[in-house]
Amino acid sequence: MEPRKIRVGIDTGGTFTDIVAVDDETGAIVTTKTPSTPADPAEGFLAGIEKVLAKLGESGDSIGAVSHGTTVATNKLLEGKVENLGFITTEGYEHVLEIARQSVPDGYGNSYFWVKPERIVPADRVRTVGGRLSFDGSEIRPLDEESVRSAAQFFKDRGIRTIGVCLMHSYADPTHEERVRDILFEVFPDATVSISSQVLREYREYERSITTLVDAAVKPNIRNYVNNIANRLREFSTTDGEPRDIPFYVMKSNGGVLSAKEVVHQPITTVLSGPAAGALGAALIADAAGVEQVLTCDGGGTSTDVTVVVRGEPALTTEGRVGNYPSKIPMIDVVTVGAGGGSIAWMTPEHTLRVGPQSAGADPGPLCYGKGGSEPTITDAHVLLGRIPPHLLGGEIPLDTELARKGLEELATQLNLAFEECAVGVLEVSAWNQANALRQITVKRGLDVRDFTLVTFGGSGSLLACRLVDILGLKDVLVPLNPGNVSAFGLLTVDVRNDYVQTHVSRHDRLKAEDLQSQFDALAGEAEIALAEEGFDETQRKYSRTADLRYLGQAFEVRVPVAEGTVTAQIMDDAAEAFHQAHRELYGYDFRGDPSQHVEWVNLRVSGIGPIKRPTLKEIPAGTGADSALTGSRQSYFDSWVETATYDRTLLGAGDVIEGPAVIEEFSSTVPIHPGFSARIDTFGNIRISKSSDSNGVK
Repeated sequence: MEPRKIRVGIDTGGTFTDIVAVDDETGAIVTTKTPSTPADPAEGFLAGIEKVLAKLGESGDSIGAVSHGTTVATNKLLEGKVENLGFITTEGYEHVLEIARQSVPDGYGNSYFWVKPERIVPADRVRTVGGRLSFDGSEIRPLDEESVRSAAQFFKDRGIRTIGVCLMHSYADPTHEERVRDILFEVFPDATVSISSQVLREYREYERSITTLVDAAVKPNIRNYVNNIANRLREFSTTDGEPRDIPFYVMKSNGGVLSAKEVVHQPITTVLSGPAAGALGAALIADAAGVEQVLTCDGGGTSTDVTVVVRGEPALTTEGRVGNYPSKIPMIDVVTVGAGGGSIAWMTPEHTLRVGPQSAGADPGPLCYGKGGSEPTITDAHVLLGRIPPHLLGGEIPLDTELARKGLEELATQLNLAFEECAVGVLEVSAWNQANALRQITVKRGLDVRDFTLVTFGGSGSLLACRLVDILGLKDVLVPLNPGNVSAFGLLTVDVRNDYVQTHVSRHDRLKAEDLQSQFDALAGEAEIALAEEGFDETQRKYSRTADLRYLGQAFEVRVPVAEGTVTAQIMDDAAEAFHQAHRELYGYDFRGDPSQHVEWVNLRVSGIGPIKRPTLKEIPAGTGADSALTGSRQSYFDSWVETATYDRTLLGAGDVIEGPAVIEEFSSTVPIHPGFSARIDTFGNIRISKSSDSNGVK
């Protein structure tokens, strides 16, 4: 039998499901999109596979693997639909969720107005158990198993099926927590349980508790969703007439993928699944184009996600949040704003214009979809100003401009604005929302936004590219080929990756190399087992070591790499030196050489990596001049109504240059080029947009 040769990446967004397939034999890459089906995401998922296989002329038997980015966990948390959840903790710590942290979002100037959100678990659903460990894992008091049985019975009697367990200092020794889990299953076999020593073996009880509870909360949804997809995938392929299990991977927030059978045990790792894939896909594309410092802007139907990529590596954080919930797991540092194509424009009680965060989504969608939408959106403003054509997906989805006009004119009347002023205002508010998100990941982190190239993708990601250059003073913009499918493409570029952490607090001058080696070996052993279960042999497995360091007395840490090989005093000193340097880059100072300021090691981390074959980006033929791609013109509004040339992107070649005003159209996206800007096609088919006065020299 011929080996399966087609790998498929599928990113399910709020409005569209994006699909990319790569033929590993020929290197051919095929992309397509299909409307998402919020009522049953599996329907859009499977329709997308059928569509892309038809374009390749292949059957389901050709599929070698499927990688998927999902928003199931994210949406559950963003919508606040966390209920029927119970919590077990150590006796005397029942108020850990209520006490939380003293920090107030947006600084203490906001403390008068800020309302503390509801706890993820109400106080009456928290139960404590006897027993206590010390910080080093030694037992102070044995676990009181009767109190555990009593707590289990309490939850069973009330039908509270999802339970998180976080006992004091269980990161140092999981024995007590594991016994609590076993007793819970004995008393309440139908329960879904997450224990902190499996979710996050790291100190800080509040964050560890919340992270464990978030994991428990999304576990039933992820399990049902992933199992449903896996079962439906079996319908696509057979072996000797019998349904075949297609290898199925799910994107994780840390920039890796994991098999579906394993990810159901680590559901919290999927909370930023889609945005992570987009950042990685954009990073690979930008790296091939020779761009080292990148801001990514992934514009979808519901929101826009932005992140930083330096030298091909997206920034990682363990201080992320999803909605109201801090999630202290490794994740790509993504900032999300409600500024997608479906974001709704509305008037505040003070008669000012706002855009988002409410979204019309895929159903009913913007007014111009003609599916029952009742409020104007960003997409409606773009189509009425001539920035996008009166159809989407190459004509598959016609747009009703009259419906859009009626809704936007009503909003303009309420705001006492002319129609064009209102439409431009909607786009201007959206552009500033995106610009502020980009400032959060650059200026607020000590980076100069003017040093970066913006990579825009997603269906709506490139629509405001020129305006963002003006607002932020960016170097230029890179728009990849098939920008609407970059997230799905990213799913085919990432490795299997598992992260393991262990708190190990020690002053640098007192830390012993053999102790550090022992801890790293234990973490690497866990990573090795996971990679073996994923099917990677010893020659394929890779490991990456990092550590979280701080100055003694500081509250938070800085992560630095730890070199490979047997741990020596030199390796430890190199890590400390890297910490001094990173601290200076982040905060503007360090205590290098000051004997009164000690470096402290806090957390040790090992990532187990199983490499996956990446698609190869190909150069495109030289162009014959942009006029060969000219398809016509239409009236578009920039500062006034002007006749604007339209171009078919698929007909453009390397070296072709287009001067604004112009609109470049393709199947998955549209790129307006404003007056005063020019677009040049580089050797990989990317559109490189810059101010006309400084557009020379683009690759």
